[in-house]
Amino acid sequence: MVITAMKIFFKIFFKTIRLIVGPIILFIDKITTPKGIHRPEEEQQKVDQAASNLVLYQFKTCPFCIKVKRNNKRLSLNIETRDAQHNLIHREELLKGGGQIKVPCLKIVDDNGNDSWMYESDEIVEYLQNRFAA
Repeated sequence: MVITAMKIFFKIFFKTIRLIVGPIILFIDKITTPKGIHRPEEEQQKVDQAASNLVLYQFKTCPFCIKVKRNNKRLSLNIETRDAQHNLIHREELLKGGGQIKVPCLKIVDDNGNDSWMYESDEIVEYLQNRFAA
């Protein structure tokens, strides 16, 4: 009984913290949005084509997801994002494909249609930097 009450307390406590801190994080991200790389149109089209094989599963206010999305903005990458927090279909795709509900997660589809899933924000940023930085 005490353990259940403690679980409920912590769940409500952390949900309240997220409700307060989440909008602050989003506001700071919005006002400090990084500038993107300016590429010639033809080169940007090639980057967009290569990025079309990538999907970022994320939670809107997750600091690690925001870190990856800010890197995408810096690199001028148009990577599809999917909300794995509120969209049950995307959440199930993440669990089924990647094996766990953990964000950020970058789904990479190779030229043969095979999927690989990358979970750590630092690894995702490094992969995207190596692949798309000028």
